[in-house]
Amino acid sequence: MKAFTCIVLALAVSAVAAQKRQQADPCQVKGKVVADATYCDRYWECVDGKAENFDCPNGLVFAGRSRGLLENCDYPWRGDSCDDKQLANAPVSVGPCDWKYGIFGHESSCIRYWTCWNSTAVEQFCIGGLLYNEEKHACDWPEAVEGCQKHPLCKDDANGNVPLGKSCNRYWACQGGYPRLQRCPATLVFDKVTLRCVTGPTADCEAPPPPPPEDDEAKAPVRPAAAEEDEEEQEEEEEETRA
Repeated sequence: MKAFTCIVLALAVSAVAAQKRQQADPCQVKGKVVADATYCDRYWECVDGKAENFDCPNGLVFAGRSRGLLENCDYPWRGDSCDDKQLANAPVSVGPCDWKYGIFGHESSCIRYWTCWNSTAVEQFCIGGLLYNEEKHACDWPEAVEGCQKHPLCKDDANGNVPLGKSCNRYWACQGGYPRLQRCPATLVFDKVTLRCVTGPTADCEAPPPPPPEDDEAKAPVRPAAAEEDEEEQEEEEEETRA
């Protein structure tokens, strides 16, 4: 009797599971597109009054009608469509691309990563002392990235300061082996000998000009020289973080 009861319960559970997995008909819904009941990288669309199934581009999963990155599909980590489903398609790996579409960590660097589009890989760089976080698929603060080597900019002193190219007021401040971009106060310059902000001039930098006097008369806006300097420093910053 007890065995019979267990069999009946098992059949009931199976029936409920099958009912939950029953495939919806896209031709019976307003949007004419529905998710597959079993696979998160597949969906159904009503075409000429008939239901047809489509697979997402390799590496993407169904996100909804007219949603996502490409063809109703998006990166898996941007949603929860795979929480209770499986993938219908195996990865198609080419070079650093684990799938045809996706964002993947670099094989030898913590400040680099790959963006892949139809198996074409483009190398990207994290700037500003950030490192690539595999879990977030984005650049992140070093303390949030586990198991990554120290940044090459800080190889000589894990907690020291490092000059930023020819910049006179910006520099790298290493904290535990990871650099963070800093700027000296407006009246100071960065001394490349003492590696700290000091009153100018120094051997490499002139003293900052005094702030202009206040003038009540309206003047045409002028592009500040600091803006041009910031652009040059940004280029130097990107070059150094690519090391």
